[in-house]
Amino acid sequence: MNAPRLNLLMLRVADLERAASFYRLLGLEFVKHAHGSGPEHYACEPPGFVFELYLATAEQPVSSSTRLGFAVADVDCLAAKLVAPGTPILSPARDSEWGRRAVVIDPDGHRVELVQCSENA
Repeated sequence: MNAPRLNLLMLRVADLERAASFYRLLGLEFVKHAHGSGPEHYACEPPGFVFELYLATAEQPVSSSTRLGFAVADVDCLAAKLVAPGTPILSPARDSEWGRRAVVIDPDGHRVELVQCSENA
């Protein structure tokens, strides 16, 4: 039996526009969406899964304990692009056992790990 594959990631955020702007810097493309009469949110469909941003509510607050990871082409370039507008960096770009890696903090406190894709990946 094959292991399950992640196909949906949904984050609760304090400000939809601010969060979408941050993730757009990673190269993700969002569209506004609503399921039936549900709340409007941002949705993105990178290969293999759906990534959604929903406005936090009193019942469903910001999900800042979630940690995300993205495989990227150039960690150094992307980390510099993210830090330029003031994104906090938790771990600057450096080589690790997983490859070249950096960790930044998104506007809602989510830790976002960037790992450079190897040519063999």
